[in-house]
Amino acid sequence: MVKLIHTLADHGDDVNCCAFSSSLLATCSLDKTIRLYSLSDFTEVAHSPLKFHTYAVHCCCFSPSGHTLASCSTDGTTVLWSTQNGQTLAVMAHPSGSPVRVCRFSPDSTCLVSGAADGTVILWNAQSYKLHRCGSVEDGSLVACAFSPDGNLFVTGSNCGDLTVWDDKMRCLHNEKAHDLGMTCCDFSSQPVSDGEQGLQCFRLASCGQDCQTKIWVVSFNHILGFKLKYKSVLSGHSAPVLTCAFSHNGQMLVSGSVDKSVIVYDINTENILHTLTQHTRYVTTCAFAPNILLLATGSMDKTVNIWQFDLETLDQARSTEGQLKQFAEDWSEDDVSAWLCAQDLKDLVGVFKMNNIDGRELLNLTKESLVDDLKIESLGLRSKILRKIEELRTKVKTLSSEIPDEFICPITRELMQDPVIASDGYSYEKEAMENWISKKRRTSPMTNLVLPSAVLTPNRTLKMAIDRWLETHQK
Repeated sequence: MVKLIHTLADHGDDVNCCAFSSSLLATCSLDKTIRLYSLSDFTEVAHSPLKFHTYAVHCCCFSPSGHTLASCSTDGTTVLWSTQNGQTLAVMAHPSGSPVRVCRFSPDSTCLVSGAADGTVILWNAQSYKLHRCGSVEDGSLVACAFSPDGNLFVTGSNCGDLTVWDDKMRCLHNEKAHDLGMTCCDFSSQPVSDGEQGLQCFRLASCGQDCQTKIWVVSFNHILGFKLKYKSVLSGHSAPVLTCAFSHNGQMLVSGSVDKSVIVYDINTENILHTLTQHTRYVTTCAFAPNILLLATGSMDKTVNIWQFDLETLDQARSTEGQLKQFAEDWSEDDVSAWLCAQDLKDLVGVFKMNNIDGRELLNLTKESLVDDLKIESLGLRSKILRKIEELRTKVKTLSSEIPDEFICPITRELMQDPVIASDGYSYEKEAMENWISKKRRTSPMTNLVLPSAVLTPNRTLKMAIDRWLETHQK
């Protein structure tokens, strides 16, 4: 389930964009302001709202570190702000003064891309605040932009419907009509996928537009093998133009918002609809997932931003290929095996496994001999790694097939707990997973999203004994 846990109603006009860092939510509006909220309790921080722009603020985004916020406006400027004190770090004026509609940081924070109404795209140096490179599309206003997770390329979208792909040197790699009536938004998934071609790093790209469609593409780029954009599918559900789309941090969910006032959350693996949210009373203009916790923000022309919290059942429905094991690994297709190899950092073997038609059942039956004789894998270390990963997979399949009681499953890893501990929120977690959670400065509960009163973890010996008894009975 997804529940509405908070509504922000501080903007005086349409909300155009929202963005998360690990600790803050930023929103911007036609009212010329940017507002910042703490994720601990959704109160507005002391230095908010941020005021500089003289016209509508169309887009805002955080740098990967979260220390800098960028905003862009009809006034023709892109502004960089310190998120710690709200001070203006730089004002980067568009060379022609054209309204700036979209901006995005590169994954390494060195560059910032901005797209303008006159069709120009600027690559700014985010350290010197100087214009680095400039390009343009032939027709239309640029309204969408996204960097690939590896930073090798970025895409832009125009209100004429064109999707353009650029490399990091601002060379145009590809251009095509992606949406008939104009493109509105695009986003890359952070998780790599396989298209079966060895040596190519592939990522999902989502785009949406005025044609009421949300499309999924697979993008691959390699400096030696080149670039490829492959159309994959259309996600159904909206009955009016789709204005916004965004992938979840783990790449397993996609959310979209529409003129039909609805928000739809998809499982990206099955492309099924997980949830349809209908709280907004006017067009949904923006949506964003938080990076570390199960939160979704949606903004609208109704001047509000809604904060939604996902429960663990939804996360369980849309977790990664390795975690979900589809139903069971023996039912995997060859493509599923390829995705599993990429997740295990074995993407160089995708071509070999494809050539030998290794599906899930064949994967689970692989032996040391078959790796040498049939797949011709000569490296002892590589064979050992493959066999170790396959044994881990067999164990997970066996565990899943035994119907583990819910109370034995860690809420973070969604796997059987081996060393359960009780956190200060009263819930039990796998010790290592919870320690990692806290060490990354997530001082909120994975279950309630409230601030943890303490970081102390207490061994849950009673639960440990119950799990051990269950294992003795079911794992013969």
